[in-house]
Amino acid sequence: MPLLDNIDRQLLTILQADASLSIEELAERVGLTKTPCWRRVQKLEKSGIIRRKVVLLNAEILGLPVSVFILVKTSQHDPEWSESFAAFMAELPEVVACHRMAGEYHYLLHAVVRNVAAYDHLHKQLICYSGVFHVASSFAMEQIKNTTELPIPPGD
Repeated sequence: MPLLDNIDRQLLTILQADASLSIEELAERVGLTKTPCWRRVQKLEKSGIIRRKVVLLNAEILGLPVSVFILVKTSQHDPEWSESFAAFMAELPEVVACHRMAGEYHYLLHAVVRNVAAYDHLHKQLICYSGVFHVASSFAMEQIKNTTELPIPPGD
């Protein structure tokens, strides 16, 4: 991991909360002038620490109130199948996260859908995918915490 000083950590914390802030606002919050602040943000982007800046949408207002966590077992473990499955996941807009797992299940998916009928359509796509032999789903009843903000490790 690249060395981060306290100002870098402050910038990351602030940007995670609100990436729409101008360089002027960022600089003021961390006690820098515009140019050094801009250079630091550029360095954080080039190093890959900042992958991209996005807008977070409200799924419920958009008509996607159902959050489903899906566990998938597969009989395939070769690299070609894994790449194919990853490409398949990328084609499914309702799947917002897909993780390859260790343990009893091989993949954990997070999907957001309009309703149970929309989930049923997704479920049918999953169970028909070659190599998938078991799909288990759990519907979220209430969202307690959902953040994209990572804990910034303290300096040494």
